[in-house]
This record gives sequence, structure tokens and C-alpha cells, in this order.
Amino acid sequence: MENNDLAVGAVRPIAVAAVPALSSVVPNTGPAAGQSTVTLNGTGFTGATVVTFGTNAALSYTVNSATTITAMTPPGTGAVPVTVKTPGGTSNSITYTYAATPALTAISPGQGPVSGGTTVTLTGSGLTGATAVTFGSTAATTYTVNSSTQITAVAPAGTGAVPVTVTTLGGTTGPVYFFYVSAPSLITVSPSQGPVSGGTTVTLTGTGLTGATAVTFGSTAATTYTVNSPTQITALAPVGTGSVALTVTAPGGTSNPVVYTYVTAPVLTVLTPAQGPTSAGAGVTLTGSALTTTTAVLFGGTPAAFTVLSDTTIAALAPAASAGAVPVNVTTLGGTSNSLTYTRVAPPTV
Repeated sequence: MENNDLAVGAVRPIAVAAVPALSSVVPNTGPAAGQSTVTLNGTGFTGATVVTFGTNAALSYTVNSATTITAMTPPGTGAVPVTVKTPGGTSNSITYTYAATPALTAISPGQGPVSGGTTVTLTGSGLTGATAVTFGSTAATTYTVNSSTQITAVAPAGTGAVPVTVTTLGGTTGPVYFFYVSAPSLITVSPSQGPVSGGTTVTLTGTGLTGATAVTFGSTAATTYTVNSPTQITALAPVGTGSVALTVTAPGGTSNPVVYTYVTAPVLTVLTPAQGPTSAGAGVTLTGSALTTTTAVLFGGTPAAFTVLSDTTIAALAPAASAGAVPVNVTTLGGTSNSLTYTRVAPPTV
């Protein structure tokens, strides 16, 4: 019996576990804080006793089969070797990379229209491989990762103040804030007319004018402008012709237009009569063009009472003065006219 037992023992096979082999870790990048679920692919995983990421054991792991293990990554930094240990030995290593936690420090510009479309630059660190840029709960319309410290994004439509964040494989940043502002609105411009030569100071009233970046007369920028308050801007009209749309552009967009009209300079062609007494009150008819907006009629620098009858005719009363010739001109919103001569004749003496 003993011999038989020895004979049987001599031929009994001895099982030797195969050394495990790793072929991939998916995904192979994750946050430095750990707690990411990864899948290890390979062979010989049955009976695995340890899964390590660098020098740290996985927070947890499950042997799904001889060829796959699901593991929870521990915290870590940089690139580390991942290995699996079984009764058969320790596997080869596959590199797993801990991505730096991203951070945002600035957004420029920090405001834009509620309609969206503002291109902003996000500055921070650890931005490489960004998988999402969000404005509040809305994804950026588009974004481009320029470097590990900069992303260019286009703001979606929105309202109010919203937190902007970036998500990478390393996690999600803290927020920087973007403010949605309404487009400016114009109510009036005063005066609403001026000379084609420009130079008229106008006052624009409306709402949402803070931070105005442009004031335009038609397609021409104002010579200068000053934002006095959220409801008022003072601007200097540029050279122009005809009636043009006057608008204000601010971070919230471009306003509705109000009309500003360029008035041509007045021209005098005839005084009827061209002479009169030295006493006040003689009626004189001034004929010419572009007289509608007349603001003054001067006889040798002395203002005269007047009535605008049409764009081509003014009725005036000559003021008193000594005998002699004086220049007569008119001033309108379009400027000052040429001068014509009016001669006062002294009364006869006895």
C-alpha cells in the first residue's frame, strides 16, 4: 500500500500560477485627488492580491475575470507605474498619469451681451486637455486650449453673473465670474442737427451707457465722447452729410439708432431792399438757401428780429444804426452764411 501511495504521489501534477501581465489601463490619466475608476486589461488576474499605483495601493479593486480588473485610483502625482500582484507573481507595469488639478485666475473681458458671442480669454494653470468650459450651467459655444495656462472661449447666451469653470482630467476649477449685460438703449440726442463740417457737441440720453466703447454717426466714429453716467454721453459730431443713424456700442451690444441730421451751411443771395433808414424797424427780405434752422440774423454784428418763412426766405427788421454800409449774415445749425451789404441812408436835413 505504501508503494502504491508513493507511486500515485510521484505522478500527481503540481499547479503553478502564471505571472500576471498588464496590457493597458483605461483611462490612463486622472485627477491627483484619485477616486477615479479605471479598468486594467491583461491576463492572469485570477486571485489578484494587490493593485498598486506607484507606491500606493488602489483604494479598492474588483477582479472581474482573468483578463480584467476594475480599480479605484488612490491620490497621487505625476506618472506612476501600475502593477498587479497575484500568487503567480507581480505583473509588468503600465504608466498611469495623475493630471494636475486645474485652476482659473482671470477672465478677460469679464462681461458681454446677453445674446452671447463674446470671445473671452481664460487664464490659469493645468488647463491642458480641457474637456469642458461652462458659463453657469451652459457650455461655451466653442473653446480652444492655447496652452496649459490659457483657453480662448466664446460665451453662450445668458443673464446676470455666472461662474465660469474649466474641467480637465485633473478635475474642475474654481469659478471666475462673467457678467451678462443688456444692450444700451438711446432715447434722444440733443441737438439733433449740426453742420456738415462736424464739431457739434451733442448729448445722448438713454440707458445702459456705462462702459461705452464706441459712439458712431452713421459709419463714422464720434470725434470724442465722454460717458457722464449710465444714462448720458456727451459726444462731438464728426464730419458728415444727410441724416445718419447715431448709435452707442457697449459691452452689452449696440443700441437702437437715433437720427442725427447734418445741415448744409446757409447761403445768402439777395437782400430786398438793400438799403434803408438809420432808424429801427425797416423790413428786409433775405433770400438764399438752407435757411430753415436759422438761429440769428446780424446787421453789422447787431442781432435783428426775424421770421423764417421758408428754407429760402427770411423776413427781418433792420435794427437802428448810423448811416453807412454793414454786412448782413445769418447763422443756422449748419453754420454761418456769406455776407451781403445793407446800406443805411441818413434822413435828409433841412
